[in-house]
Amino acid sequence: MTEQPPSYPPPPGGYGYPAPQPGGYPPPGSGYPPQSAGTNGMAIASLVSSLLGWICAIGPILGIIFGFVALSQIKKTGQSGRGMALAGIIIGFVVVAIMVVYLIIVIMVAATHPDTNAAGVLITVGQQAFAR
Repeated sequence: MTEQPPSYPPPPGGYGYPAPQPGGYPPPGSGYPPQSAGTNGMAIASLVSSLLGWICAIGPILGIIFGFVALSQIKKTGQSGRGMALAGIIIGFVVVAIMVVYLIIVIMVAATHPDTNAAGVLITVGQQAFAR
């Protein structure tokens, strides 16, 4: 009879492999590359809404709202897009300020010329502003 070495059970994770986790998922940091978080969609929406605010008056307001929501989400999830969210907020505030100044000018012109109607003044001032 030949003498055989004692039979030892393999380690819990096998030979050089980590131990299996409940549910069959590999343990965190097991060599898989981390998932890319991607760019926050609300940050993109903020920038686009603010840039299109020149066309529609509601755009910059939505851009400001989307920007603050995006910053909150980015802080929680670690996604990218913080710069886009900030740009959307800044552009949104600038466009809103320009609209307010424009409205004040229209009101002042309409008040100084009571014989003209306000719609005509609005169109005339708008044409002069965009003609340059």
